[in-house]
Amino acid sequence: MTAHLSLVRPSHELRSVRARRQTPTQPSNRNLRPREYLTPSEVETLIRTARQGRYGHRDATLILVAYRHGLRAVELCDLEWSQVEFDRTATLHVRRAKNGKPAAHPIRGDELRALRELQRQTSGGFVFETERGTPFTTDAVNRLVKRIGDRAGFPFKVHVHMLRHACGYALANAGHDTRAIQDWLGHRAIQHTARYTELSQERFKDFWRT
Repeated sequence: MTAHLSLVRPSHELRSVRARRQTPTQPSNRNLRPREYLTPSEVETLIRTARQGRYGHRDATLILVAYRHGLRAVELCDLEWSQVEFDRTATLHVRRAKNGKPAAHPIRGDELRALRELQRQTSGGFVFETERGTPFTTDAVNRLVKRIGDRAGFPFKVHVHMLRHACGYALANAGHDTRAIQDWLGHRAIQHTARYTELSQERFKDFWRT
């Protein structure tokens, strides 16, 4: 005797559950860290700590140059001696990544002396070399700055891009014009620069003054 078969309506419950599942996303840096920049005094602490390491002069100069000129990791790694003028002009010719605007930055006395000493310690065309005499990778320079931040005892993780943000905030707090900061950092769009002036203490310096 043949059993009568009937069609059973498929259940979509499992499919619906799967559809409702969300792929876990990695938290943003903003949520993981209290802030994305360093203060000038924290940069000084980082430089002092760097000087105490095995390659102290190189590491301290790396932090100083990244901070003064607001360099991204890739711009720091690609920096060549041909971009540094040691004559009376004392100029750093900055090549920007991310389609940023290039610029010619003045090099201050302490930075110029540090770069002169560093050039005597290097053998290749790149300003910052590893112990093998090769240029840094972005991952390597990030690890270096992170280790120095750990040694300095910062209560948060430090990364190299915080030096670029530190530059922007320091210039804004010094009262420099937003357009000038934009050109210094190489931003094509001014809204990327506005974040620094929006949080600048300089805007409120005359509040509550009689």
